[in-house]
Amino acid sequence: MAHLRFDALKRLNDHQPVPVELPDVNISRFFGENVFGPEQMKANLSAPIYKQVANAIKNHEKIDHSTADAVAAAAKIWAMSKGATHFTHWFQPMTGGTAEKHDSFFDALAGIEKFKGSELVQQEPDASSFPSGGIRSTFEARGYTAWDPTSPMFLYGKTLCIPTVFVSYTGETLDTKSPLLKALKAVDQAATKVAQFFDKDIQHCTASLGSEQEYFVVDEGLFNARPDLVMAGRTVFGHAPARGQQMEDHYFGSIPSRVYDFMKDFEIECWKLGIPVRTRHNEVAPSQFEVAPLFEEVNVANDHNQLLIDVMGRVASRHKLKIIFTEKPFAGLNGSGKHNNWSLITDTGVNLYAPSSSARDNLIFLTFFVTTIKAVHEHADLLRASIATYNNDYRLGANEAPPAIMSVFIGSQMQNVLNEVEKSGNVKIEKGDNMYMKLGIDQIPEIILDATDRNRTSPFAFTGNKFEFRAVGSSDNCATAMTALNLIVADQLELFYNEVSKDIEKGEEKRLAIVKVLRRYITEAKNVIFGGDGYSDEWVKEAEKRGLNNIKNTPRALDAYTSKKSLALFEKHGVLSHKEVEARNEIRLEAYIKKVQIDSRVMGDLALNHIVPTAIAYQTKLIANANGLKGLGIDNAAVVKTIEEISRHIENIKNGVRDMIEERKRINKLGDTHKKAIAYCDDVKEKYFDLIRDSVDKLELLVDNEDWPLVKYRELLFLR
Repeated sequence: MAHLRFDALKRLNDHQPVPVELPDVNISRFFGENVFGPEQMKANLSAPIYKQVANAIKNHEKIDHSTADAVAAAAKIWAMSKGATHFTHWFQPMTGGTAEKHDSFFDALAGIEKFKGSELVQQEPDASSFPSGGIRSTFEARGYTAWDPTSPMFLYGKTLCIPTVFVSYTGETLDTKSPLLKALKAVDQAATKVAQFFDKDIQHCTASLGSEQEYFVVDEGLFNARPDLVMAGRTVFGHAPARGQQMEDHYFGSIPSRVYDFMKDFEIECWKLGIPVRTRHNEVAPSQFEVAPLFEEVNVANDHNQLLIDVMGRVASRHKLKIIFTEKPFAGLNGSGKHNNWSLITDTGVNLYAPSSSARDNLIFLTFFVTTIKAVHEHADLLRASIATYNNDYRLGANEAPPAIMSVFIGSQMQNVLNEVEKSGNVKIEKGDNMYMKLGIDQIPEIILDATDRNRTSPFAFTGNKFEFRAVGSSDNCATAMTALNLIVADQLELFYNEVSKDIEKGEEKRLAIVKVLRRYITEAKNVIFGGDGYSDEWVKEAEKRGLNNIKNTPRALDAYTSKKSLALFEKHGVLSHKEVEARNEIRLEAYIKKVQIDSRVMGDLALNHIVPTAIAYQTKLIANANGLKGLGIDNAAVVKTIEEISRHIENIKNGVRDMIEERKRINKLGDTHKKAIAYCDDVKEKYFDLIRDSVDKLELLVDNEDWPLVKYRELLFLR
């Protein structure tokens, strides 16, 4: 396999840049040109039909058949005018990615191109091979996709893509979009009721999301010469290079020219698809980068993130590059996250998490701010479970990723405000050059605007006008974390509304009733607020004293989904039934098991078929050298010592792989999925992965570079 490595390295020198030209320097002239969104519908539909569609989208209402027929006809004409030949229901099954089945507009029997409203609204893909967690048997193939009109259709290649939900024949959801839509409806309703304490004109509250997407970029040839990257998306072996990220010179540095060309290319494709990408920069680790979009409604933002991932992969292939979204592809370097920046916006244009100079708006802000913190405190384990994946376990708590302990960072000034609100003191905060906001309540101190720093060690941080859920993994679907977050906030807002309403009914003045509940929430939830170093051992000890859980692996974190508390929460708001929650938990446990199995098999294959033979061959050369030195009467102790060291590592690897395989055989006989996942975690991953890797990585330093079969970290990360 060494020849693959050196062939790939040689081809690096022959790479020719791919020319990239903007269609127009004014991006606004082509932005969204491949989207059948509101503007396109307004231009292609009659005014009454468009009004019906717009109202249905705004008020979460069903679109009737005649309206669907009109939309389908207009969408077909628009898509075909741009070269489309097919349409597909684009959905997000529980595989972590997207799925599609293309159908032609051309009807051979009728001899014409057709696209009916019924085809727009509903399709029937085969559901037999998608994960269902036991909801469907393999022989039960029927499943349905149903149009989600709140996310615009788009043209991808020559295919009209229609965002849809995916459900089983018996009605259970089999995707990530369905529960997200239900959670968004729940938070809209709950937030609107609370917001109307302050402004009766508010009719809707929309959750918004901006997902910062981190990723690694490596040369395609070097990637393909690493079987572990190809099969597992991460390197199971690899000694740290002499220089990694310790110089801190990659972060926000000059973007390498080849990557820069790729970035320009995929941004153009994104803009055509209406994806509002705006920011690009180098991240902390070598060959790590980030793209960030503007904020959008959560459902649309999540669809765009899933589409962005696909676009990036396709465009990268044009540049002979590979994008790695895996959370921790390289040991000892920063992992990649998908920081979910989240807030709630009223239909009157108010960001409910943005302080202002208005006393009324500031009390609204404080209400939603404190209630969100309370929600995280009450459901921290569910929030942890929502970001639990096999690969994210490697990232959390390592190399600048937030720890697995769920806590909230709010900054020192907001901490002071909450302290004063809690004790109702009238302590004066010294005024400097900062802007202050007033609540219009005598006992509440003035609040400094934008008085929060950023804390990269916090999994859930307030950043001035939004909360940033930093713990979400880079390859994960935002819908899972966003479903949990919007659900827990919806529930806490509803509880808040009921408590305040009861006090008002008893005759208490509304503002005082609100502050009374907020004071209690602050007292009850303050243990989850932490502004220090989340990487420190001291925080781990302190969190334990506070009663905060530190659940470090996915099989145990997922238990929160099936707790009585969580099951009741999902059912109360109609987001997921008990059966659906249990099925999803089963799916995620099965995914964990399979990923450990894949990594384990990759390790075994590479170790026994590539590393050990290479080490033995090199050892044979050393033995000949040692014998030659001895024959000449020259001291060969140093060579003999190296031979012995190589022998120890070979023995460790062979024994480790053999024992690991036996453990897999034993665990595979376990019937219970949860027990099997725990066993794969504790008795395979934790017990053998580091043990085998340590010997392989040490051999990498001992064996001649010309013989080593795997592309090395210094080559993957620094050669472009």
